[in-house]
Amino acid sequence: MLGTVLPGEDGNCVIAGHRDTHFRVLRNIRTGDEILLDRNGREFRYRVDDTTIVTPDNTSSLQPTGDAVLNLITCYPFYFVGSAPKRFIVHASLENSPLAARR
Repeated sequence: MLGTVLPGEDGNCVIAGHRDTHFRVLRNIRTGDEILLDRNGREFRYRVDDTTIVTPDNTSSLQPTGDAVLNLITCYPFYFVGSAPKRFIVHASLENSPLAARR
């Protein structure tokens, strides 16, 4: 999402996707699960801290952070027909950073 950091950088990396395509797998995600993101041949490992369901006007997951975090956002419920009334958000923290190792 524009205005957020790229994977592996310090700050809030936000990625939004469709619940019926790329983010369909999020319906089964649980606290403690691992999320691997690849950026320019570097792998970044995030660990799921929690998930929340919010209204579309709740923008707290878009706010800047000091720590390297990941927020994945998709519409909810996953099997809703039409414009879904809520948002499903996955909150995760960076566990490893090849970028930090290069500093």
